Amino acid sequence: MDLELCRRLCLESKIIWTQHCLERMQERDISRADVKNGIQTGEVIENYPDDYPNPSCLVFGYTVNGRILHIVVGCDMINIYIITAYYPDTSKFENDLKTRKKR
Repeated sequence: MDLELCRRLCLESKIIWTQHCLERMQERDISRADVKNGIQTGEVIENYPDDYPNPSCLVFGYTVNGRILHIVVGCDMINIYIITAYYPDTSKFENDLKTRKKR
């Protein structure tokens, strides 16, 4: 996934927020500004090129207050789709919070 394209679309406010994402963000006290900052400061840690309807990826970034955030982002080259956002923990990720634990 082209994170630079996602960043540009984010800056242009070409963002589609899924209902699922908005509900989870509210539950987790994550703001839209946090997600936008996470995309701008982030790096792709997993790619999902075969996702439907658009390829997506998992971004490791930071909230406006510097807290680590994971964001699942899809892209159709016109808009980005924020699928979900959450604060990662070591139950599913290694201590670096970038590497998924082996099952």
